[in-house]
Amino acid sequence: MNDPRLAIDFCGLRFDTPLVLLSGCVGFGADYTRVKGFSHRDVGALCLKGTTLEPRLGNPPHRICETTGGMLNAIGLQNPGVDHVVERILPTLDFSETRFIANVSGSTVEEYYEVTRRFDDSPIDAIEINISCPNVKEGGVAFGNDPRLSAQVVAACRAATIKPLITKLSPNQTDIATSARVCLEAGSDAFAVINTLMGMAVDSETRTPVIGNNQGGLSGPAIKPIALLKVHQVYQVCREHGAPIIGQGGVASPEDALEFLIVGASAVGIGTTLFYDPLLLPAVNQGICAYLDRHGFTDVSRITGSLQLHPSSTDVVEGTCLQPTTG
Repeated sequence: MNDPRLAIDFCGLRFDTPLVLLSGCVGFGADYTRVKGFSHRDVGALCLKGTTLEPRLGNPPHRICETTGGMLNAIGLQNPGVDHVVERILPTLDFSETRFIANVSGSTVEEYYEVTRRFDDSPIDAIEINISCPNVKEGGVAFGNDPRLSAQVVAACRAATIKPLITKLSPNQTDIATSARVCLEAGSDAFAVINTLMGMAVDSETRTPVIGNNQGGLSGPAIKPIALLKVHQVYQVCREHGAPIIGQGGVASPEDALEFLIVGASAVGIGTTLFYDPLLLPAVNQGICAYLDRHGFTDVSRITGSLQLHPSSTDVVEGTCLQPTTG
């Protein structure tokens, strides 16, 4: 969609629209872009599948399970390894059509550094750090659930590249605002908020988990209220530094996308919905443009952070309970 009002500046990169296709949902591009009716003009950027240093086969099946209002997945970072991605896949992408963001994953800080270094010497536009991976040197605790470990990963990746770094924050932690702050101090340029929530599905007849990995990441409309709150919380930190946010989690309509922009996102990620509505993107862009017309905004960036909190409520910060109105 060629409406200049939709264009945004994201870490110095021009996105033609604020819509970002999320990692894991569109493979390395061809899995989605070959859908009849798809146009790169509707996309600001595309996040490639999570990539590790060595090839990975991923988790045993079942890997995906539909749930009420969402989807559980435990793919296990199946990918061909960073050398294959850089040498075989990136040359097949047309970087004149849209922005491409690599997604870096690892089980050690050293692996994050090496994968990021390989992408730094490539045409990739930006690098997203998936810090929800387990740290094998710390007994399997996820990097993203510990601000100290998160900062270590970001600092290592920062040392390996001059490209924009986007840290993908996990909601499965105590204080996402603190995590954002330490990641900014360690060198993150932007954030993707949020990654999936951990969940489980059970087959009552066999009394076994449906997912072969026993648990998986929950995405889809069911997590949108949580994602909106987390974006709002991270925005309180980011607006001091001018760091943009990709808001994501359950976007299935133009109204959903607008809500993420209002609470502080500069761009909006779309993923799970594409599996059942692959041509959603033009409708979302058109809906945003109609909103701009109705409210007299000159461009989409004017919507970001325009939330008006109720004066009777306590501002939402991590760890603060909202107090009910009395009297």
